[in-house]
Amino acid sequence: MIVYSARWVLPVSRPPIEHGAVAVEDGRITFVGPVTSAPPVDVQLGDCALVPGLVNVHTHLELTAMRGWLEDLPFRRWIIRLTKARREVLDAGRLLASARLGIAEGLLAGITTYADTCESGVAHQAMRDMRVRGVMYLEVFGPDPDRASGSLRELATRVAAVRAQDSTLVRTGISPHAPYSVSDDLFAGAARLSIDERLPMAIHAAESEAEHLLVTAARGDFADALRARGIDVAPRGTSTIALLDRVGVLHARPLLIHCVRASHDDIRRIAAHGCAVAHCPASNAKLGHGIADLEGLLHANVDVGIGSDSVASNNRMDLLDEARLALLMGRARRGTWDVLPAAQGLELATLGGARALGLDAETGSLEVGKAADLAAFPLDAIHAQPVQEPESALLFATSGRGARLVMVAGEVLVRDGRLVREITGDFETVRAAGAELRRFASPDS
Repeated sequence: MIVYSARWVLPVSRPPIEHGAVAVEDGRITFVGPVTSAPPVDVQLGDCALVPGLVNVHTHLELTAMRGWLEDLPFRRWIIRLTKARREVLDAGRLLASARLGIAEGLLAGITTYADTCESGVAHQAMRDMRVRGVMYLEVFGPDPDRASGSLRELATRVAAVRAQDSTLVRTGISPHAPYSVSDDLFAGAARLSIDERLPMAIHAAESEAEHLLVTAARGDFADALRARGIDVAPRGTSTIALLDRVGVLHARPLLIHCVRASHDDIRRIAAHGCAVAHCPASNAKLGHGIADLEGLLHANVDVGIGSDSVASNNRMDLLDEARLALLMGRARRGTWDVLPAAQGLELATLGGARALGLDAETGSLEVGKAADLAAFPLDAIHAQPVQEPESALLFATSGRGARLVMVAGEVLVRDGRLVREITGDFETVRAAGAELRRFASPDS
């Protein structure tokens, strides 16, 4: 047994404990409480906040190499440039190195659980290599309904191969990508596969105006592009959420990513089916999509977690800062100060995310019997002083990219602010890929 003490222990599921301690044995939490009641302390973390490991409910780890050059583009052009560059530059080895480097960045920011939508499937191996917790949603694409059955057969084959590598920490799911890249038939088939095989599912939904125009009016950039490929386009519903309801997808209780354009009726549908939402405030804002109704989702008792999205759209992975943005944008959207307190932001980044992924029995809060997924953030820097409320200090004053200690299932992965695992080779691989990607940054690419 190892006992860790800290100035603040924030269990999330109960009030903060000043001068607290957490005991870990065989990968499990065996004590949470005041240091005066704890077994003898082995590791004194000092003026830190010891919190549950953060849960990032939406990433694209394989795209880490694409940081910083898909800037200031309309959404469809952003997707086209990303897809072309990924196909021409990022082979399997580079995608794997990219995913591992993304996890390394997340670990230094206290993230212990990742929900990744992945086309290549490398994120599953990357999570296992880096010894983190996560769900990899294997992506499937196919806007042509005539090809839906073939796409489903291929998806089932790929899922079986990856799922054979599932572990106690990492599991496989599926992700029919989005309404502009998936036909109704493929959505319906993926939902049946999810239900029959008990596979978690995630979908990019209600994200952009271009998507909304395609679904509701068969107009806009996505509609024009599909027609140019000889694919019939017609209105599919009053909203993306209505479309997913009509074809049976919501019965599979998918994780719905973004939901920027979710109306009150959409939110009622989401809640009625028990679906969860991945809220990605920085990516939504940076791509100009808008601000999701976080307070409305929470008021409807929807399980909501915080996602960074890919660094191709966000440029960094800092989940505490992402939670800060969620609170600030939520207050600005509502035009009031008395919603979304700091403690709720920390919950969204931990227990809320765990609930959204169905992992809350295992992680997301500091409770006896749960897995020892922990992160410690220093509160002794000048910019964090004085500390009146530890949750407020974490969300509004400190940087999340400086975790002092991070562990998953009791295994220390970050010690004294440094990764335990060496990532030099992955860093060099990704840097070389980044140099080649520069040629796609011209206006004509």
